Amino acid sequence: MSDIIEITDFSAPELDVFARLTDMQLRSRLEPERGIFIAESPTVINLALNAGFEPISLIMERRHISGPGKPIIDRCPGIPVYTADDELLAKLTGFPMTRGILCAMRRKPLPTVAKVCENARRIAVMENITDVTNIGAIFRSAAGLGIDAVLVTPSCCDPLYRRAVRVSMGTIFQIPWAYIGERREDWPGKGIAELKSLGFKTAAMALSDDSVSIDDPALMAEEKLAIILGTEGDGLSPKTIADCDYTVRIEMSHGVDSLNVAAASAVAFWQLRVK
Repeated sequence: MSDIIEITDFSAPELDVFARLTDMQLRSRLEPERGIFIAESPTVINLALNAGFEPISLIMERRHISGPGKPIIDRCPGIPVYTADDELLAKLTGFPMTRGILCAMRRKPLPTVAKVCENARRIAVMENITDVTNIGAIFRSAAGLGIDAVLVTPSCCDPLYRRAVRVSMGTIFQIPWAYIGERREDWPGKGIAELKSLGFKTAAMALSDDSVSIDDPALMAEEKLAIILGTEGDGLSPKTIADCDYTVRIEMSHGVDSLNVAAASAVAFWQLRVK
């Protein structure tokens, strides 16, 4: 049975994970070999538990202990459950807990690129995307629109940052993902070479004079395709575009040149899914 603990001392060190440590500190300072992340809301926490992540502690509004938090408490026996009313928790965490429940969880070792791509036909690759909201939205679109795995370049924002996990609605725990390369210089050269060695054709989503439309029959007919998405603003690097098999555009209207990367990803995933 879990230990229900009423919060009386905001400075208690056991509350640091929820109140005083950044996502980066959780990742690197606490248990650097594995790290910690925060899952928010019953839906997201349950998906993380389903995926085998280990809970460390919970914090929730008092009213949730016998409400939507009870099934989660039952699934996490033996861990501390910190509680207070919503106003005190907002003061502690620095933001209103609109979903009422946070769970600190241990990270797991990530699989290799070869492992996540083992049976994949459609994968997404995120290059240097640093906006956590876009990261979460792309994972949600990937999970919902037929993408088999996601690869993240070393310069991307961490997909397990709290806001990215929240925006993904926990779908980050439902789709295999891995980093492609250990160092920034591994991408695009070594990374694209690895994709090609695994049998993938590569499609750079970018505006170019020699780009093909996203509904190009040859593109859609590829047996294994990696859809590569670039950072906000600058898009994909020229080297990445040059190394890819295709440069792909989404036809626009009303003088609009392109979509936000998260919106573009949803269009690309839908159009290029295996039918």
